[in-house]
Amino acid sequence: MKIGFLITARLKSERLPKKVIKDLNGKKVIERIIDRAKEVDGIDKIIICTSKNPQDSPLVDIAIKNNINYFKGDEDDVLKRLCDASIENKFDYITGITADNPLFSIRLTNKIIRTINEKKPDFVYYENLPIGVGTFGMSVKALKTVIKIKNVIDTEIWGPLIKRPDIFNIVILKEEGKLNRPDLRFTLDYKEDYDFLSHIYKNIKFDRVIRLYDVIEYLNDNPKVVEINKNCIQRKIDSEILDKIKTNFNKKYNEIIKIKDSIYKT
Repeated sequence: MKIGFLITARLKSERLPKKVIKDLNGKKVIERIIDRAKEVDGIDKIIICTSKNPQDSPLVDIAIKNNINYFKGDEDDVLKRLCDASIENKFDYITGITADNPLFSIRLTNKIIRTINEKKPDFVYYENLPIGVGTFGMSVKALKTVIKIKNVIDTEIWGPLIKRPDIFNIVILKEEGKLNRPDLRFTLDYKEDYDFLSHIYKNIKFDRVIRLYDVIEYLNDNPKVVEINKNCIQRKIDSEILDKIKTNFNKKYNEIIKIKDSIYKT
């Protein structure tokens, strides 16, 4: 089985311009993600999955500099970009994260990889984690199915298209230890998020990558640090788009099942 780790990244952010190439204690945000990805077991390739827009060319340079692969695909349709990268690299499964999450869990990603190998689900993900910590696992056949049946183009937030247990085999993992902290925010979208992450990277000692347990312990000892970005609102998919997706799945359920069956037979 061939598994890829895909880092979706672009430089088009408006709230925090070029956020994924901002500095975090000597390395760019996306390079911190690459360092963590290199610690994950059982993956065949790490790929920066960006767009064909010349604006994103610096991300290609970063991939080359860090000895990983890159793929340039669709600007707006993130799922199509992931799918095209998966097909080109002949992956059976993918895992990964967006490039604004420089503290994703290596240990829990390894557990996702083990779940893929043991249970071969269509989709596997974690609940009850700090925002920005959890990765995902998805079969490429499920990804191809979603591409065929979806009725939206902008798929930056694509969870509602795959979290369909009536269609796909979904495995939800839960963390009962120190990382069971959905109240914490470790993602990068606002200036306050950057201030928070910069503080973490400057005040916690680490060698190659920061241990998440050390972050949790540090925040327990320094609760005021959590205040830095506690008022940042996590972006959610628009309710009209959610309704459009739901209606599509309800109206075309039988057709969708046929599409899925034809893809899974190949």
